[in-house]
Amino acid sequence: MKVPVDGEVLRLPALEVEQGPQSCLYMFAIDGKQLPRFTTVSRVRREDGVLDGYQRPEILAHVNAIRSYIESEEPMIPNAIVVAFDHRVRFEPDQESSAKNSTARAGHLVVPVDDSLPDEDKPGWIVDGQQRWAAMREANVDAFPVCVTAFVTDDEGQQRAQFILVNSTKPLPKGLIYELLPSTSGSLPPLLSRKKFPCLLLERLNLDEDSPFLGMIRTPTTPSGLVKDNSILRMLENSLTDGCLYHYRYSESAGGDVERMLELLRNYWSAVREVFSEAWGLSPRKSRLMHGAGIVSMGYVMDALAEPDIELGEEPSKELFLDGLEVLRNCCRWTHGTWHFASDVERNWNDIQNTSRDIQLLSRYLLTQCEGMFSNQGQLAIGDLT
Repeated sequence: MKVPVDGEVLRLPALEVEQGPQSCLYMFAIDGKQLPRFTTVSRVRREDGVLDGYQRPEILAHVNAIRSYIESEEPMIPNAIVVAFDHRVRFEPDQESSAKNSTARAGHLVVPVDDSLPDEDKPGWIVDGQQRWAAMREANVDAFPVCVTAFVTDDEGQQRAQFILVNSTKPLPKGLIYELLPSTSGSLPPLLSRKKFPCLLLERLNLDEDSPFLGMIRTPTTPSGLVKDNSILRMLENSLTDGCLYHYRYSESAGGDVERMLELLRNYWSAVREVFSEAWGLSPRKSRLMHGAGIVSMGYVMDALAEPDIELGEEPSKELFLDGLEVLRNCCRWTHGTWHFASDVERNWNDIQNTSRDIQLLSRYLLTQCEGMFSNQGQLAIGDLT
């Protein structure tokens, strides 16, 4: 199937569907081998600490399987590829459909084409269908017609929102979603909306130069990190819901005072790093402090130590946390030895697992050791842990 070329543009017969005052979709068919002429894949990466792109890397085994299918005798791919265009692409309605009286009208999508452009300067980005796009590009066939659904926006945040929504029912890695959320705009399901703010705090903890967690949180763009992003998120969400960070929230939907939260988090975790220096920066296999159980449990200690000062209108300092953590120095077994939780409950240091039961056991023990430093509010919070 040949697409007519008019100068340096493709004029693609298309249907415009209006889904809202500012939301239009464009549906058209094209030879899949022509898609790389004006579309590209935006892969997730960081440049100078800034998140760029939103796609996951190609999965070669998946691409090869699709390619083999396309090269078979009777291939059919009914799912449309989703493309985000920038405003260099425009829609021209047919004359007879210009007086629109429905939610759809026929016309042509005008797409500029310049084969000399580098990929990052092409007007279209693949939001969904990266593997199919790659398979059609590599397939040993002359042509392969495919359906495309497109929208036009210059806002990469909106592109990321659509990418998440399109892939939210597929096995998209949660870590990738968590990294995309802070820079995502547009409407999201309630569950993802609630994750957006703690993900922003996680991102800052991982990227800020003065953060004790700088580069240590494992995400798709920092795969060498030691601490799992899920562990940090759970610690943050616990504190935002029932702990000390709750006091700095505006509302459940409007986030909170990011800088005050980060100052508290820096003060506390810097104190943890100083008091337990021999256990800090090791892999979770070598240090239960860097393990999910240790991170979440020590998060409860943070809440309990900070709560009294916050209630008095003061900002918890690193010195406050150092004093509170000092009583734990000699009773923690992060890298060796035996935890003595009770007269009849002992566990080897590396038997502590990232389960609710073990987190509750460890948290209660740590808070009990510190009970002279704070009120019972921290212990009450542990009672809510399931």
